[in-house]
Amino acid sequence: MATKTAPKSGAIEILHRRYYEGKPERLASLEEERLNAKIARKIYELRTASGLSQRQLAVLVGTTASVICRLEDADYEGHSLSVLQRIAAALKNKIQVQFIPLPAASNHHRVRKPHIRSRTVSRRSRARDPKKNSRAT
Repeated sequence: MATKTAPKSGAIEILHRRYYEGKPERLASLEEERLNAKIARKIYELRTASGLSQRQLAVLVGTTASVICRLEDADYEGHSLSVLQRIAAALKNKIQVQFIPLPAASNHHRVRKPHIRSRTVSRRSRARDPKKNSRAT
């Protein structure tokens, strides 16, 4: 009877090697998603430990229950520091921010660039520009 050999690495390690190893943009995206999930979980834990509903917390913070619901969603990416501070204060907590150096291999961390809309010049606006319409005489 043949004996089965134990897998040499876990499923998480295999997935990490296959999809993330050597791909700094994917690693940065993964870390961002983990942070969003951590923030959402913490808000939920603090709110439920305080015995508050989303609506009750919203009243204390000065917002709506739908905002609290979005903040407790792990996929939400719009956390603002001011809203988080108001939530923390309402739940008798404070926010602590830490800046931690990235490992040397992560120097290619993705930084979001602001979206800049390009301006197209219409024929009409070119027609109004005297410099473009001047004819050599």
